[in-house]
Formats: sequence, C-alpha cells, structure tokens
Amino acid sequence: MARRSAEWFGAFGRAGMTARSWVKNQGYSDEVFDGRPVIGIGTTWSELAPCNAHQQRLAESVKRGVWQAGGFPLEFPNMALGETLLRPTAMLYRNLLAMQAEETIRANPLDGLVLLSGCDKTTPGLLMAASSVDLPTVMLTGGPMLNGKYRGTEVGSGTAVWKAEEDLVAGRITQEECYFIESCMSRSNGHCMTMGTASTMACIVEGLGMQLPYAASWPAVDARRYATAQRTGQRAVELVDADVKPSDLLTREAFRNAIRVNAAIGGSTNAVVHLIAIAKRVGVDLSIDDFDADTREVPTLVNLAPSGKYLMEDFCYAGGLPAVMKELGGLIDGAVNTVSGATVAENIADAEVHDRDVITPFDEPFQAVGTGTAVLRGSLAPGGAVVKQSAASPRLLRHRGPARVFEDVDDYYAVCKDPDLDIDENTVLIIRNAGPKGYPGMPEVANVPVPKKLLDRDIDDMVRISDGRMSGTAYGTVILHVTPEAAAGGPLALVRDGDLISIDAAERRLDLEVDEDELARRRAAWQAPENPYPRGWPRLYVDHVLQASDGADLDFLVGGSGSYVPRDGH
Repeated sequence: MARRSAEWFGAFGRAGMTARSWVKNQGYSDEVFDGRPVIGIGTTWSELAPCNAHQQRLAESVKRGVWQAGGFPLEFPNMALGETLLRPTAMLYRNLLAMQAEETIRANPLDGLVLLSGCDKTTPGLLMAASSVDLPTVMLTGGPMLNGKYRGTEVGSGTAVWKAEEDLVAGRITQEECYFIESCMSRSNGHCMTMGTASTMACIVEGLGMQLPYAASWPAVDARRYATAQRTGQRAVELVDADVKPSDLLTREAFRNAIRVNAAIGGSTNAVVHLIAIAKRVGVDLSIDDFDADTREVPTLVNLAPSGKYLMEDFCYAGGLPAVMKELGGLIDGAVNTVSGATVAENIADAEVHDRDVITPFDEPFQAVGTGTAVLRGSLAPGGAVVKQSAASPRLLRHRGPARVFEDVDDYYAVCKDPDLDIDENTVLIIRNAGPKGYPGMPEVANVPVPKKLLDRDIDDMVRISDGRMSGTAYGTVILHVTPEAAAGGPLALVRDGDLISIDAAERRLDLEVDEDELARRRAAWQAPENPYPRGWPRLYVDHVLQASDGADLDFLVGGSGSYVPRDGH
C-alpha cells in the first residue's frame, strides 16, 4: 500500500532529497525511508502544564513500540494547555490547540498518529484535530497522580482545594495548613486523580474506543502505563496497515457508549461540551439532549470524588473502565469497533470488579438511575443548561428562590465575605458573562464558594447558575452552560436582583418567573457587548465561537478537511 509519507520521503529529485537529507541530520539511516509507516507522536508536554510533564518518557515508550512494529516514529510538539496555570482559562485555547495540531499533522509526512494528552483540554483538543484530519490514530492519556495522603486520610486533587478554601474562609484551618494539604495532594506525576475533567476525558476516549483498554486508569507512574504506551505505538502501525481511521470508529454508537460511560463514572459536565465538539468534527449528529436521553437508565456505579470518596488509583485496582462497561451490560453497544482491533464486547469480556465498594453492582449502584448529568430547559435556558446531579444536594434540585445577580465572577468575589451580604440559603446566585463569548473562553468559575455568612451557619450549598463551566473536581448544586449565554443576549442577561428562579431537575425545568412583557422591555434596553479584543486569537475566538450547546468550537472549524497530500513534489 502506498504510504502518504512516500510523497515526501519517496519522492525523486529536489523534493525527496530535501525531505530525506534534513531528517538524516538527526542520525537516521537510509532504511527508515524504505516505505515503512511514519507515525507522528504528538505530545502536549510542557513544564507549564504540570499534568503533562512526564509525556517525554511516555513518548519514548511509544517509539519503542513503533520501532518494534516496523514503523518510523517522529515526535512533534503541540500547544500545552494546563488548566492549573494557564489564564484566563485553558478552554479559551482548546480550539487553538485543535487547529494547530490539525495543521501540523496535515502539513507533515505522517501516515498515522499517537496523540499524548493529559490535562483537561488537551485530550478533546487533540481528538478534535485527529478527527478533522482523519489519519489512523491512537490516543494515550497521561494517567492520574497517585492518591493524595493527608494525616491518615486520602485527599483528591481539585476537590480538596474547594474543601480547603471553604474551611479557610470559615476559619476552620489556617493558611499554613493549606500549604501542607497542597503538598500532600500532588505527590507524583499525572493529572487529577479525582473524577475531574482529565480523568473523565481519559475514560471518555477509552469509552469511545480511541484508547486501549485500561489505559485511562493506570497511574501515571505505574510501569503498566509505559507498557501500554509501547503497545499503543505498535497498534498505531497496525492501524495504518489496516487503514482504520477515526471516522471508522467514531460512530454514533460509539458516542452513545461514551455518554453512558460518563454517567456511570459520575463524570464531569465538561464532557458534554467536548463530546459535541468532537462529534461535529466527524459529522455525527450529537446534541445536549442525547446526554439526557441516553443516560435516563444509567446509574452512577463508581464511588469516586467529587461525588463519592475514592480516587483514580482505587478505581484502577478495582477493575478500571472495562469493568464498568461490562457492569452496564446491554446499555453498552458491544459491536462497536475500537483501536485495539477488537470490538468493545471483546475488550471487556474478561473484565472483573475487584472492589465492590469502588465499582458498585448495577442493581445496587452507588447512586440510583437518574442522578447523572441532567439537561434543563425553560425560559431561563431555552437552548439548555446542565447540572451534575450526583454532585448536587438533592434538596436543591427542586427549588424556587430570588436571584442575586453578579455581572461577572470578580463582582462576586469582591463581596462574598461580607457579613452583611443580602443573601440567604434560598437565594439563587447568578454568575453571568462567563460563557464562551462573555469571558471569553467559558472558564471554570461557576462553582463559586458559598458566601462566608452562610458557611458560618454551616450551610455549605446553595443554587448557583451560570453560563460558565465548573471543574469536574468540583461539587455543589451548580447549573452550568446556560444557553444562550448572557453575552449573546440570552435570558440570563435579563435577570435582575429579586426575580424568582425555579428549578425542577426531575422535570428538566429552569425558569425565570418574569412575564414576557417585562422581559421584552428589558430585551429592548439590552445592548450586545463589542468584542474588546483588537487582534489575535481572542479576537478570532469571540467573533467565531459557537455556544456551549454546539460544543463551543469555532464555526469555521466544524467538520474536517482530510489529510493533505503534496503533488508534483510541492
């Protein structure tokens, strides 16, 4: 079979000499240009993205597998998106990573890909790129950190931060204790070991069939992750030989499996935005309503923080994702093909649950059917909003209360410690202008802490509503992704202090109890904000980003252009 890379390395004359000669300056001999598959190993390694800082070692293991299978590995960098350091939010740059990786892949002599990701946005960003180029691809996520250990207890990354912040504000711990907790929380390479967005997307990619079985849960420092990396390199060569591309695997049935996986693991609400964006790259019709409809029969089986008490290391030893998928039985489509070369049913046939407190039985689940991500609609969210029911307080999933509106998250933080703040436990906090256009980038700011005056009364949850996102490591009754967002003129922009808001998660309702005539007057007075950015990526982003319900991709990036092949030596 003619290789795409042969258009570079097999070319005659100047074009071939240029391609081969400059690669030889790295010490490669002539036989690497003999027509073997060239496998690009795309990493998001960076010391500015701590979760991904071990990818260089992973890449070396992948290369070993590529060589063993008769391929030629070439490593290349991609934009690193570390949620912990990058400001204003890594989500602002997910689409830029996807575009940069797509163009790098398309413009170079690559026949297949291994894509190494880790922190939240690197996984969907790279898969969006691969889906648009559609070359044979295997993904490998970097793996979770080891469990945090603090004074005889286990602490989970992210989730422990929110809890420590509450305790610090309430005066239950000191700043010095916070320093100690943060060191206990991050004690190895890897991404968050809670079921945050990084762990969620690792499981999602495995659930989609784009990552080898068990690869989502091996700890980052476990030798078996590096053995999996070696096998991943081998599989990339085999996929090229078999001409199996993402478009062959990312079917609607694969996305349905992933949606149900997300519900069963108590996964992050961020999976909604990312999966829709990926689906649009391969032409699969996926909407936020699918996340509701396809999870109505799915219980939460995994007892992991933030919804439960265990962490990813425990999940790994309990059986990992194949055990969960097997436990879901007929809710998983076993006929779906995967990058392993086997079907889902074949991948999970021998899976076993080794700890029933971590992965619970289907008929005795950790949380009952109907506690996954719910999609709410109504006069406040005509385009939809989402709530992670498993992380919310059940008593607040049906609630009616007066709004207290904050134009942005900074306005809230300026007053949240004020003992005279005019709120109580019935108040509905509105944090707006945190959507894709409004912030910009749709940051993880929706889960603002409960005001100090309520924490002092031991009230640790209240309804919060926003057009932004929240970290998958967070918890609380937080209604997210309200669409259309405030900056796009959605009803959220029209809410005023004191307006009554009603929530009924069981009925999937989110309503603003203001009559239409009054809303019409407010709408007529509302003015759309101008793009405040004169140039660069933020300018392009704000002008072209889609709403959360459409995956928050850029409008001109939806779909794919395939893989460019040079002609006539150019």
